[in-house]
Order: sequence, then structure tokens, then C-alpha cells
Amino acid sequence: MKTLKALLAFGILSITGIKAQSEIKIQVEEDAPIISKHIYGHFSEHLGRCIYDGFYVGENSDIPNKDGVRTDIIEALKAIEIPNLRWPGGCFADTYHWKDGIGPKKERPTIVNQWWGGVTEDNSFGTHDFLNLCEALGAEPYLAANVGSGTVKEFTDWIQYVNHDGESPMAKLRRENGREKPWGVKYWGVGNEMWGCGGNMTPEHYANLYRQYATFMSSWSNDKGIYRIASGANVDDYHWTEVLMRDIPKHLVEGVALHSYSVIDWNNKSSATDFSEEEYFLTMREALKMDELVTKHTAIMDKYDPDRKIDLVVDEWGGWYDVEEGTNPGFLYQQNTMRDAMIAGATLNIFNNHSERVKMANLAQTVNVLQAVILTNEKKMLLTPTYYVMKMYTVHHDAQLLPISFESPKYKVDGKSLPAISASASKDSNNTVHVSLVNIDAHKTNTVTVNMNGLNIKNVSATILSSEKLQDHNTFEEPNKVQSREFKDFKLKKGMLSVDLPPFSVVVIEGK
Repeated sequence: MKTLKALLAFGILSITGIKAQSEIKIQVEEDAPIISKHIYGHFSEHLGRCIYDGFYVGENSDIPNKDGVRTDIIEALKAIEIPNLRWPGGCFADTYHWKDGIGPKKERPTIVNQWWGGVTEDNSFGTHDFLNLCEALGAEPYLAANVGSGTVKEFTDWIQYVNHDGESPMAKLRRENGREKPWGVKYWGVGNEMWGCGGNMTPEHYANLYRQYATFMSSWSNDKGIYRIASGANVDDYHWTEVLMRDIPKHLVEGVALHSYSVIDWNNKSSATDFSEEEYFLTMREALKMDELVTKHTAIMDKYDPDRKIDLVVDEWGGWYDVEEGTNPGFLYQQNTMRDAMIAGATLNIFNNHSERVKMANLAQTVNVLQAVILTNEKKMLLTPTYYVMKMYTVHHDAQLLPISFESPKYKVDGKSLPAISASASKDSNNTVHVSLVNIDAHKTNTVTVNMNGLNIKNVSATILSSEKLQDHNTFEEPNKVQSREFKDFKLKKGMLSVDLPPFSVVVIEGK
């Protein structure tokens, strides 16, 4: 009986009416940064069923497709206004040789994906397929190029192939393969995780190697506007950031990357759906550490780049759990619950609030891998709770940050505590104000008062993502169990907006 009561409390205590209160103050600053839409980017690696049997089903598939890419996925990603897409890795990037993925598909060599399941791929999805997909999405491509096992010439040939509009061997080859005009790819990753699967390098060695590659990527003045992203630190490796910022000339780099996943224990990551409250708490503790990581890496970058010309690019983030039972452990296929919605909402609020330095981020990964926004099963497709958070937060894309201040109530488990409330705010070009609120508490309804005085708000509406249990998720049998909906549990009186946030919920307020 005690166990039953505990489970009921953990799953549905939102109806008990237990409340805590907090006031959020919004500041209007004329020089506040713009929240770059590229913070809301995505990541698609040749990993498991992300590309093959995910995005790409082939031109001859009976699943509706555009040049082999599922049209339902294209439409779903367009609906969340996907700003950029990173490809082909990940660890896979530093084993990928781009010329193997161009030309007649029947003549392309195979490749063994040594990192992810040891499967053999036929290279039928290559450069043209990916860049044409980005055009269909209206998204900027972000190419992670091979430094670990490639050469400077291979790298710069790829740039010529996709970007050069004049006469050159690579432009000629592109035209022979059916593409007259270049795609004009701006974002380039110079290797991936060079401290690990990219070559197990020291930061000093990689910094020198980066200088070599970056030198040949563009002209003296970088007149083509290439955006070069250095492979950055793993979580809290602040020494890595220090070395890159110290040793790489500022005219050779536009962004420095950072990777951090919300993992409890790499040797025991726990189930994606059958998790305890303690495991949920520990996962959120890791997710909320993103604020500390960004703050400390930014402080190092400020030391060498006080004018903040170089961006912080968090191009891999998200939850990571044990794979679903019966699936290939190298495919990293996991379900997506309300816990993932909490990770997404809180992390995106952190990025918004650090938007003066964080200019790009990429959720890992888009389809069928890790914290995916889309899952597929043959002809079926579903949208995950994380997808709905991304859709709710599109209102922040390229809006001006409204700095906030508040003291959060605590979410407590076994004598440990975390801030229960996460928030960020912005004002768009139409002077519409949006406030995104996340309550990670598994039990309490937290009442938040948003001080909107001075913002000239007359009408308020809201959207919510919530569910009965933290473990709730969408399945192919019940694809609409968790989805966003209209929210009305708020009151506006004399510029003070009182909002009752249910347990483990995400709410986005719109004020006009």
C-alpha cells in the first residue's frame, strides 16, 4: 500500500493543490542581445536509424518522400522552423570521406560504420541529398568535416565543391553530378570531439592542427563569410577551452564548440521510460549544470575575447539513457518522455539567457536517436514531447532577450534540492512578449507571479505541455498522448501575471 501511495504521489500529485510561490521580474534593456534562432538547431548523424530508415527511405519507397527523404519528417521539421541541421556526425564525421557519397549511387563504395553498430552503409545518402534536404527545410546546413582521418585537401575540396560558383575542378565535378549552382554552406565544423573519437588529441595538438585547416578554408579576409567552428570541450574541460582561446588566432575562428549530455552514470544510464524519481532528479541535476558550464566556459572566452566576437556553440546536448529493450545497442534508440521535455525546456531557457555568447546549439539527435524530436516505425511517425517544447519555443527565434531575475522555490528529493523553476523571456519584432516557464518539481504546483509592469501588456494567452506521469510518452499505438495545448490557469491584474504551473510542465506565455 505504501508503494502504491508513493507511485500515485509521484505520478499525479498535480491535482493535490500543493503550491509554492515565486515572483519573476522582467527588465527591458535596449542593448540586450538577440536570441539567435540557431540556438534551436538540430543534429543528424549517421547513427542507427537517424539517416537510413529515419530521414532517408530511398526514392523507390512506398512511404511518401522527396528525393528519398520522408515528406512527413520534412513537414514536421518545417513546423518547428528548424534553423540549422548538423551532419554527418558526430564521431562518424571523422571517418567520413565525402567523395564516397557523390556521383551515381550504384557506383558508390560502401563504408563500415565502426562507431555505431558496425553496420555497412552504401553511401546512398550523401552531400547532395543532405544539402537538398536543408533547402527543402529552409534550414542552414552545418557540415562537420573530417579532420581525424582526412586531409586539408579533402576538407577544402569539399568547400570548393559545395560553395564555388566559378570554374574549378570541384565546381566542375558538382555540375557533372547535376547541381549547377553552389549551395553556399556557411557553417563548418573543423572535426568533432578531437579529445575523443576525433583522434584522442591534446588541446595543444588540436589547436595547431585547427590553425592549419582554418588557414586554407577561406581567403585572407574570409570574404565568403565561412563560419569556422573549432571542436570544443567535453563538459567541464575548461583547460581545453583555455588552450583553444589562447592559441588560435581570433581571425581564424568564429565559434568554439561544447558538448554536454544529461547522463546519470555512463556505465548505468537507466531506462528511458521506467525510471524512478531519484533518477529523474539526478538527470535534471545534470541538465541544469548547463548553466554553470556555459558560465565558466564563457568566462574563459571573455578573458581572451572581451568583445565577444567568438561564439559558444553547444552543438551536442540532450538526455542519454539505455537503449530500448531488443534494439541494437549501437543505434542509441530511446523513447522520449516528459522528463525529456523538462530537459529541453530548462536547457533552452539557459541558452536564451546566455544568448550574448551562445549563438548556436544542436539537440542530439533529430530522428530515432537519443533525445529525438521524431520517431519512426516503417510508415508510422510520431512527435515526441521534446518536439512540442521546440515548437512552443519558436517564439524566441531571433527575438530580443528580456533579462529576468527571480528566486526559485526548491524541488527536494532525499535531502537534496534543485531550483524548481526555469524561465526566460523575449520580445519579438512586433513587441510581443513571450515568457517560457518550466516547473521541474515532480509533485508541487508552483505559482509564479510575472511582473509585467512597464511592458504595456493588455492581452495574455498561453500554451502548456504537461501530462499525468513523468514517464508518459507517445507511442505508435498512442501517438498523441503527450502534446501541447491551450493553457488558461493564469490571471493578469494591474501588470502582475499569476500563473499556476503544474508539476513537470512547460508553459509559454504570450503578452500583447
